[in-house]
Amino acid sequence: MMNLDDIENREVLQSITSCANVTPKKKDKSSDVPMLSREERRRRRRATQKYRTAHATRERIRVEAFNVSFAELRKLLPTLPPDKKLSKIEILRLAICYIAYLNHVLKS
Repeated sequence: MMNLDDIENREVLQSITSCANVTPKKKDKSSDVPMLSREERRRRRRATQKYRTAHATRERIRVEAFNVSFAELRKLLPTLPPDKKLSKIEILRLAICYIAYLNHVLKS
């Protein structure tokens, strides 16, 4: 049987949840702790050591692939001396100039 406090609490909850701007937090069925929002769950998952290690590994693989691609592009570009170390931006600028030169040669 419901007592007076339960009825008052239910009325307060109904008045709060009937507001259009306010959405109540969902309760986890296993406890009285409110469920976490999607963003909060994402933050907690990203904070775990397992996630950080996996992310660091994926990022390392991505950067290595990126660097290999630049090295392959560098091999295709003519420079003097041929073994000159170029930065990534220099490789891109040289590639742009070389492509423009090849287009000019083809049109001539």
